[in-house]
This record gives sequence, structure tokens and C-alpha cells, in this order.
Amino acid sequence: MKSLVLGAALAALLHITPTVVLVKRQDAVARLLPGADQFTARELHLSSADSRRLHDAVGWEPPDGIVTFYVGKRQDEVSGALVFMRIDSQHGPLELAVGYDPRGAVRGVEVTKATVEMKPWVLEALRAGLTESYRGNSTDQAPSGAEKVKPHVGAMPGYVAELIDKGVMHANAAYRLLYGRK
Repeated sequence: MKSLVLGAALAALLHITPTVVLVKRQDAVARLLPGADQFTARELHLSSADSRRLHDAVGWEPPDGIVTFYVGKRQDEVSGALVFMRIDSQHGPLELAVGYDPRGAVRGVEVTKATVEMKPWVLEALRAGLTESYRGNSTDQAPSGAEKVKPHVGAMPGYVAELIDKGVMHANAAYRLLYGRK
């Protein structure tokens, strides 16, 4: 009981509210890997050198040292890859699905989960066109969705857009590491 009260007090201090699903994972997969009828999970187990390389490149390492990409195939040809990326903030976690086409360009980004508190901010940033700015970007191109939508949204949706940029940047760095692209 004491730990339950302590946990509730800590959550209240951190502003973390429950997480809600904005887009079901299966819907994100269908949109970001269109036409794929076969799926394979490809885990990237990071060595200490790879972790250091990711940290040096984008200031991030996956907490468990593993990044899982889902590769979609259609008639035995790769149609793309997708990664679910978690971004933590003082307002709780966000989850993104970042999809790549067979050439390695960003096919799209879906925000799949957010906290109840962050949901209206996420929706405002999305309505302003945030995820449209990522389409077609190469993995070495710095995400700039926040820069494009900040003049059109409030402060907190702008903050969320920065978090989403960060998640796309992390996903791109992991993709480059997995597929050896610079």
C-alpha cells in the first residue's frame, strides 16, 4: 500500500497521465508498409561501439540496447521497413511508427500513442501538417517538422512537435546503423 501511494505521488509530480492509443499499431503498419503481405522482425542488437555511435550522433541509445525493425514484403520483394520509437518527456511517453520505403526514404510517420495530457497537443500539431514534412526525407536529413508547424500552433503543440522530430531523428539514426547508410 505504501509503495502504491508513493507511486501515485511520483506520477502526480511528473504530470504523467495514462497513455491512450491514437493509431492502432496494425493500422500504422498498413499505412506505412502498404501492400505488404509478409512481415519479419529484424532486431538490431547494439554493441557498445554502436551504442556510442548512436549516442554521439543523436544523443540517444535504446534503453535495452535493442531496436526492432519490421520489414514488409510483397511477393518476396521488400516493400519497406518500420520501427516503433518511444520518446519520453516530463509529460509522459509518446510512441511513433516511422516507416521507410525500399530506398530508405521516410515513407511516413504516425503518432500511435500519447498520454491523455499530451493528446490535444499532438492532435493540434498533426492538424498543422507536422507529419507531412517528413515524407520523402532521407535518413541523414534533419527532421524539421517542428520548425514548419510552430508558427501555426500553440507552445505545447510546438513542444510536442519537437519531441516528434527527436523521435524521427532517433529512428533515422537506427535505420542508418542497421542498413549501413550514412
